[in-house]
Amino acid sequence: MARCLAVLVLGAAHPSLAGVAPAAAAARSGSPAQAVKYQHWRIAAATVLAARGDANSLAAAAALRFAGPAGGPTGAAKTGSTGSTAAPTALELAARAAELAPQNASIGWLQLQLCAATPSCDVRDAATVMRWEDADNGAAWLQILAMAQKQKDATEVQRVLSDMAQAARFDYYWNRIVVLMADALHAAHGRLPSGFADSDSARLSTVNAIAGGELIPSLAALVEACRESSAIPERRELCLKLSRTMQRSDSIAAQMVGFSIERRLHAPDSKEVRAIADRKHVLEWRVASAAKFDDPILPWTKNARARVRLAHMRALPREEDVCIAILREHNIALEPPELRQ
Repeated sequence: MARCLAVLVLGAAHPSLAGVAPAAAAARSGSPAQAVKYQHWRIAAATVLAARGDANSLAAAAALRFAGPAGGPTGAAKTGSTGSTAAPTALELAARAAELAPQNASIGWLQLQLCAATPSCDVRDAATVMRWEDADNGAAWLQILAMAQKQKDATEVQRVLSDMAQAARFDYYWNRIVVLMADALHAAHGRLPSGFADSDSARLSTVNAIAGGELIPSLAALVEACRESSAIPERRELCLKLSRTMQRSDSIAAQMVGFSIERRLHAPDSKEVRAIADRKHVLEWRVASAAKFDDPILPWTKNARARVRLAHMRALPREEDVCIAILREHNIALEPPELRQ
């Protein structure tokens, strides 16, 4: 459920996905040839970035090469009958990036998400490293919570929820990783194959689509653990505290789930639920209003708009902050008309 909610936020309301990703557009239009072309572009672009050798380029190459648990063109690790080793896997590229930048929490987050989506990867080790890099981020516990939920270990679930609730933040490093990938592609643009990152607007659209599929973890275990708080009262305060931290997340997707979790912890007709609905409505207003400026009436201004959004993402930690900055630039109200006083 949580992942579906994240997809809805990213695909329907998320400002940075206002331009449809090439692969998604190809799939919707029934163009398998275009989808195959996109996969080949990802492999080629990953090879170019990996050859550059710096941490950011390696991290971007890892995101491009990753194919998910099902594997596929970008996930192949070996060549054919010759037995020679092909390009490094996504996890190998992410590990190399992390070695070069051991204090970079955004690269650590990318590595953790790729590991969590790869059955053969030891997610416990990756999660531990992530917590060393950013001990104040409660989201670093998500995969451990999912394992405890799967094993039906109520004691461990309670312990992990307690640790998550003590964290000051619940972040996905969205802005930082999108900027990292866009900058890496821009730096290598003279050597990249054409077709999917030939302009600032195309780079941002492509990078957002990749990040949307790889940086947003499943929140199903957290949602289920908090739903059980009705039968396990001691969880309620932990989930309430955590949900409010999530509502200040750097990711709109996490904010939305935070609203949903808190809403379930109050009576349906309570003043708290009405306040949550208002806060959620304000966030949706900001996202939708800012998104209008990503798809300008004059098409030749799209690249300028993309550069503006990237500049805000570079300077600001949270997605909502970017929306607010864009609205203020255009003298647009930060709240919907019905909530203004």
